[in-house]
Amino acid sequence: MKALLLLLLLAPLCAPSLIPEREKDPEFWRGQAQQTLREALRLQRLNQNVAKNLILFLGDGMGVSTVTAARILKGQLQNRKGEESLLEMDKFPYVALAKTYNTNAQVPDSAGTATAYLCGVKANEGTVGVSAGVTRDRCNTTKGQEVTSILRWAKDGGKAVGIVTTTRVTHATPSAAYAHSANRDWYSDGEMPPDALEGGCKDIARQLVENIPDIEVILGGGRKYMFPKNASDVEYPHEDKHRGTRLDRRDLVQAWHDAKPPGKVAKYVWHRRDLLALNLSRVDFLLGCWWPFWPPGHTFSCGIPAANRKGFTSCNTKSPYRTSRTVATKGVLSRTSTPVPPGDEMEKPRAPKLTWHLDDAPGQFSAAFQDGSYLALPDHFFPRGCPPPGLAPMQSDVDRKPFTSILYGNGPGYKIVAGERENVSAVDF
Repeated sequence: MKALLLLLLLAPLCAPSLIPEREKDPEFWRGQAQQTLREALRLQRLNQNVAKNLILFLGDGMGVSTVTAARILKGQLQNRKGEESLLEMDKFPYVALAKTYNTNAQVPDSAGTATAYLCGVKANEGTVGVSAGVTRDRCNTTKGQEVTSILRWAKDGGKAVGIVTTTRVTHATPSAAYAHSANRDWYSDGEMPPDALEGGCKDIARQLVENIPDIEVILGGGRKYMFPKNASDVEYPHEDKHRGTRLDRRDLVQAWHDAKPPGKVAKYVWHRRDLLALNLSRVDFLLGCWWPFWPPGHTFSCGIPAANRKGFTSCNTKSPYRTSRTVATKGVLSRTSTPVPPGDEMEKPRAPKLTWHLDDAPGQFSAAFQDGSYLALPDHFFPRGCPPPGLAPMQSDVDRKPFTSILYGNGPGYKIVAGERENVSAVDF
């Protein structure tokens, strides 16, 4: 009876609630940010110089506990105890914590957080590059609710820009830089429902090619969303799951190439060998799609034991992520006649070693980009307003059992009951 009473008390608190009207207005979030900056400037003398370049590193799921584990692992791999070691991000002159919630979710997703840190506006879970006035899956709520990103601001300011990611280039994290969508999963028109297509909404891959056609560098996965439905993949021609998905039968790689101004050199690559063969001093635009879908496990696989890579050969053969990260950025972005970028680097670490790989990147860029700012950010750590020790308002999609709303892993109290995870709805939190 006590556990049942607890559930009855918590259920109304976790029920979906209306979003405050003021939070649907992008100017609410921008005004709040400006006020926070003004207050910080009054409290201390900060460096107010204008940075020529901006490089943003984003670690998906890179919470405090993951960073701590990466710091210890780095030290132990250098034959030390580990706790005393420093990550590169620990050496930044300014370090802060950020709140990451969506307007309708206590624990956010990549789409809402990407919209927040790239566009400066909090949004609903599952929506990308739009204000909180847009409801997920509702194409007809999108018009007039689009918000612009730092990549667009930089491009309008005459800067060169780039996106490098270990996931799909159409994934929620990088797509907030260029796209506006009521659903983060609308990678191509093949993933969109009929009403969204009839309503005139564009898929994210199409927006990558059309919305900001002069992005200098685009590197990541998601090749299958760029090609006509059932078109064979260049790397895996006999695997149906890697075939193209586009219902409009368009070849977006060709469309990307055709959109470039006369006299400009645009190169598309899908193999490390092809990237290294390029004379980047003669390349104006670079598009690289390394994987048809994305790397196994949603991460870059270097550093993961070979037995767990599931056949993915990223470290030294086809996938050139660590090579492309530095080579392309130095070779294409840094030689532009306009001020050098921001480069939006979206890396997806979900383990300490992958976090260490991300942390190592600023040192590789420092020689290429002087007079710049480097930001390393985490992404996301049920409906908004849930009490932290309480139950989430849905069941796990793995074992169909309840789970607590805030958690990182299995901590004190974890136990197996009859060979399965305990049904925590019977626990008095």
